[in-house]
Amino acid sequence: MGLREEKKAATRAALSDIATGLFAERGFDAVTVAEVAAAARVSVNTVFNYFPTKEDLFFDRQDAVVDRLAAAVRAGGVDGVREAFLAELRRDEPTLALADAATGFWAVVDASPALQARLRHIGELAEEALAEALVDDPMPRVTAAVLAGVDRALHDEIRRRVLAGETPADIRAAVADLAERAYDRVLDGLRTR
Repeated sequence: MGLREEKKAATRAALSDIATGLFAERGFDAVTVAEVAAAARVSVNTVFNYFPTKEDLFFDRQDAVVDRLAAAVRAGGVDGVREAFLAELRRDEPTLALADAATGFWAVVDASPALQARLRHIGELAEEALAEALVDDPMPRVTAAVLAGVDRALHDEIRRRVLAGETPADIRAAVADLAERAYDRVLDGLRTR
């Protein structure tokens, strides 16, 4: 990565970090983009150059989230989805929101209808990308819906357990077991079509 790209990446990360801090402190809906810009000492236009919407500031990793299931299928077929999820659990993938700070993340989402809507939209985009990646599947939209449904249920279980105060290690173990059983059930069904 060249110097210019490094500077852009650093600016993007700094804007996201500042916005995240403000959102955690005051709530997503109470913070304006102008306040994020002022805290970062940049113009509002600079913020919008990096993040087209305020929701993009919050979900700054949404592109990776949207592509993760499709990338797993491209790498390993439908079985790749299971392996990718389990690998994410093992390495504490940040988008799983297992860290101690995840409680605050989910509290901000729960308090904002705009973020709840964006989260649903991200899920829809991920399912669409997954369907497009299932090029050899005779029913790509059905298969994508099934796999995305399992993925969504596993993420919901993580969220439920984080909000209940369980430790990341306990969550990881319980969700890994649940993932194995869930994927065994659905992948067997998908293979017998």
